[in-house]
Amino acid sequence: MKRHILHQLIQWKNNPQRKPLLLTGVRQCGKTHILKELGNAQFDDMCYINFESNQNYAMIFDYDFNVERIIKEIELLQQCKITAGKTLLIFDEIQDAPRAITALKYFCENMPQLHIACAGSLLGVALKKENISFPVGKVNRLSMYPMSFDEFIIAMGEEKYIQLFENWQTDREIPSVYTEKFERLLKEYYIVGGMPAVVQEYINTKDFENIKKIQNDILQDYADDFSKHAPVSEIEKIRMIWHSVPKQLAKENNKFVFSHVKQGKRANELEAALQWLKNAGLIHLLELVSNAEMPLSSNANATYFKVYMSDIGLLCRSLGLEYQQIIYHYDTLSTFKGAIVENYVLNELLQLNKNPYFWRSGNSAELDFLIEEQGNIIPIEVKSTTNTQAKSYRQFCKKYQPKLGYKLSLKNIGKNTCEQTQTISLPLYLLWKMGK
Repeated sequence: MKRHILHQLIQWKNNPQRKPLLLTGVRQCGKTHILKELGNAQFDDMCYINFESNQNYAMIFDYDFNVERIIKEIELLQQCKITAGKTLLIFDEIQDAPRAITALKYFCENMPQLHIACAGSLLGVALKKENISFPVGKVNRLSMYPMSFDEFIIAMGEEKYIQLFENWQTDREIPSVYTEKFERLLKEYYIVGGMPAVVQEYINTKDFENIKKIQNDILQDYADDFSKHAPVSEIEKIRMIWHSVPKQLAKENNKFVFSHVKQGKRANELEAALQWLKNAGLIHLLELVSNAEMPLSSNANATYFKVYMSDIGLLCRSLGLEYQQIIYHYDTLSTFKGAIVENYVLNELLQLNKNPYFWRSGNSAELDFLIEEQGNIIPIEVKSTTNTQAKSYRQFCKKYQPKLGYKLSLKNIGKNTCEQTQTISLPLYLLWKMGK
C-alpha cells in the first residue's frame, strides 16, 4: 500500500548530511513495513534487527560504543555484510535496547556514511525515560501516522479520483457523480480507519465484521502494552483515561476534564498517565488559544485541551458504533457525528504536517482549528454535514482579519469572502488538498 512517508524516507536516504533516523508512531501503523520497503527499493542490501524478538542483540551494545566492533558482531550474528552506502541497517523495537539508542550518537560521529533507521512501537515512551542517554542533535526524526484518507482511497484502487482532483479549481462545482463516490468512501474510512492491517482486510473481504474483530485485537494489544511497558503506579490510571477519551470527545463540550475520568480524581493525579498515552502516539492533544496571535505555540494554554484518538476507525470501534449507523444512518448520529468529523480533521491536519490549536472567546464563540502557514494564521471551521453556518468563524474573522480561512463540510467546493477573509469551502473528503 502506498504511503506518502516513503518520499520523506527517500529524501533522508539521499541527504549527504543525514543522521541515524528515529521513526516514531503508534503501534501497528506500518513503521516496520515502510522501512523494509525502503530497504528493498533503495538499497542493495538490508540488515534487519528486532530487539524485542531477540534480546541477545541488545547485549552487543553493553560492552562499549565502538561502532566498528558493533557492526562486526552484527555481521557475525546475522551472517551478512554491512556496507556503508549500500546497506540499510534497521533497528526495530529499539526501545528494548536503550544503549542502542545512545549508540546512535557514535554512529553519527564515527560512521556517518552508514544508513541506520530505527523504529519502535513505544519509542516515544522510551525517549521520555530519564535513564536513557538520548543522542541530542545526532539523529533525524520522523513521525508516522495511520493511513490518511487519500492513502486509503489509493489502497482501495481508486487513485484515479486523487489524480482527477489534484488540480481541481475551487470555482468549479463537483458533479454528483463524484461527490456520491467520495462521500461513500469517506464513510467507509470512518469505519475502517487507517491501520494497515484493517485496511488490507477490508480490501480483501469488504467484510465489516472481520474489520471489527481486527480492531478489537488492536485495542486489546494497546491495553496489553499498558501492563507490559507502563510504570506499575500508572497502569490503572492509563486504562481509565484511555476508556474516557472517546466518551469525553462525544460530549457537546468536548474539553477534556480529568474529574470525568473518575469522580474525585484531579489533574495532578492523572497527568503522567495522560502523557504516557500521548508519548505512545495513542492520543493527540489539541490546546486552547484565546489570543490568536503568532506564534500560536506561545499563546496556547497547555492546561485547557481536547483529546483525540490517533485512528478514526478505532475511535468508532471504541464508541461501539456499527457500520450500519455510519453508512446508512449517518444523519442520526447526533453528537457522535461531530466527534468523528473533528477527530478525522485533526488526524488529517497532522498528516499534512500542520500543528493545530483551537480558539475560544469566553463562552461566546469557539473555532475548531487554527493553524499557522507562511506567516499567517488560518482559521478552520468544521461541520459534519452540508450546513456551513458558522457564527464563531465570522466572529474570529471580524476580530483578527486573517487573509485565508477554510470551512470544511459536505458542502460542495467553492470560495467567497467573509469579513475580508478569503474563505474556501472544502469538502471533508478533499481535505488532503488543503494548501495545494
